[in-house]
Amino acid sequence: MAFGIKRDELERWKQGVAKGQISFLTHYWVDERFPGCSTVTKVGCCDLDKLETWGKQYGLQREWMDLRGDYPHFDLFGDRQKAILQREGQLEQLNKLQNKKA
Repeated sequence: MAFGIKRDELERWKQGVAKGQISFLTHYWVDERFPGCSTVTKVGCCDLDKLETWGKQYGLQREWMDLRGDYPHFDLFGDRQKAILQREGQLEQLNKLQNKKA
């Protein structure tokens, strides 16, 4: 279940993905399969080769892409999420959610 984002944030992410840009969207997330993780970052791009190339630099594999629907993406969570967001200059998305919990 996703929550903690505004409609305009989601729409900007979808537009970026559809335009072939590497786009980031971080939101609260609850999934029993990943205990201890309360956020996820979706890194999407409609150009699958571009998304795969981007992911390789972080050790992500093409078969890990979520290809359901119109917005292909990788799901990042935990330590990998934080490390990648930091390297990409996108850490404010995660910090915003963590500061709300405090």
